[in-house]
Amino acid sequence: MTRSKPAAHARVLPGATSVAGQVDPGLVDVVATLGYLQATSAGTGLVLTPSGEVLTNNHVIEGATSVTVTDVGNGRSYPAAIVGYDESDDIAVLQLRGASELRTVTPAVSAPVTIGEKVVALGNAEGKGGTPAAAAGTITGLSEAITATDVASGTSEHLTGLIRTDAALQPGDSGGPLVSHAGQVIGLDTAASTSYQFQSSATQGYAIPVGRAVAIAGLIEAGRSSATIHIGATGFLGVQLALYGIPGSPSGTEALVTGLMPGLPAARAGLAPGDVIDSVGGHPVSSPAEIQSLLQAYHPGDKISIGWADPAGHAHLATIVLAVGPAG
Repeated sequence: MTRSKPAAHARVLPGATSVAGQVDPGLVDVVATLGYLQATSAGTGLVLTPSGEVLTNNHVIEGATSVTVTDVGNGRSYPAAIVGYDESDDIAVLQLRGASELRTVTPAVSAPVTIGEKVVALGNAEGKGGTPAAAAGTITGLSEAITATDVASGTSEHLTGLIRTDAALQPGDSGGPLVSHAGQVIGLDTAASTSYQFQSSATQGYAIPVGRAVAIAGLIEAGRSSATIHIGATGFLGVQLALYGIPGSPSGTEALVTGLMPGLPAARAGLAPGDVIDSVGGHPVSSPAEIQSLLQAYHPGDKISIGWADPAGHAHLATIVLAVGPAG
């Protein structure tokens, strides 16, 4: 997915090309097919291992039913499996199928980062593919916080501890590297993807410190799931939901069913548009976000109870088997 872009600055400035040449071969272009939204999303990734382990942003692959990655170093395209992701820190790890002997990026996890330092942001700007675009700028802030909203799903995330830069990040740059003037990868560009918008100055872009990104990737690679880290494929109800306000109710909101995917668990269980889901796995819920959060603990094939009320107010409860769902 893409986040709304900061105001344009020059994409190529003196020194940017030479810095880019050091890092470009270890990058990939990421294209995610969002099957249930009938859309695609473009982003960037860092190759961490010669066998095709890739670090990118979670929002780049969020909602993906398939992911294809093109390696900048050799020009080949590979299908990618989603190893895992951390929504709260906007990190995802992919594994390319059939990849070998790829050029890699070496993250500078211990490199000092200072305000005023010259940097270059590299990435798949505008999702055009090919040689990564380079945008030069400076670091303008550290330990910054932003709130980013996915236009497609309406979900939001609050990211903290970010590097702020005036380099002109563009849609598609998400998951690309922020590189120091010395050619060291110091950050993972994050506020630059097509259906993502962030609440901040339009002249700024943001990156996750690479040390934090790599640490989270290590937990994902080790299969260490947590309250924020999901490993493997995502369990799926196959239901479209909307947040519906209910005046006078204890929570003030409900998770209203607006559509169902034929043949998937929710439809087979008998849910219909106009129903309200009020429990998942025995936990009361009052919003689509609560349902999504609870489902992060489950995987395809898991059994889970779903409670709902139909428009006439009749209560229903069913145990369903989760299908394979879109990522993130």
